[in-house]
Amino acid sequence: MKLVVLAQGKLKERALRELVDDYKARLGRYVSGLEEIEVKDMEGLARRVPPECFLVMLEVWGEAISSAGLATKLENWGTRKNGTVCFVIGGAEGIPKALSSRGDAHLSLSSLTLPHRLVRLVLFEQLYRSMTIQRGEPYAREN
Repeated sequence: MKLVVLAQGKLKERALRELVDDYKARLGRYVSGLEEIEVKDMEGLARRVPPECFLVMLEVWGEAISSAGLATKLENWGTRKNGTVCFVIGGAEGIPKALSSRGDAHLSLSSLTLPHRLVRLVLFEQLYRSMTIQRGEPYAREN
């Protein structure tokens, strides 16, 4: 499975960048490819969506699921569309409607409004957690 995180905005804070990079390094042991794409604006989001991917939009109104639920969905999504799953994180205005309508799934990480840079950190951590859940490793502590 290949994972792509497509995000509007750049992680400028050193501490957040280090945390995201740590989870990316951990994830690298579980996936065949991992890419983080940063774009400046909403138009850039639509232009940079990889071809033939399972497209997951992170939106406040999306489906709220547990970590175990995400692990199950991720395992399923990874068997579709060339095994590439792309998560899209919008900026302050969210994801443009035209792009959102292309989504294969819509997830909410929280009903709280979160800044895009924190969403990115939470997403990478949850992706790593999903992989450990799938393999029954102790990090997840789901049972």
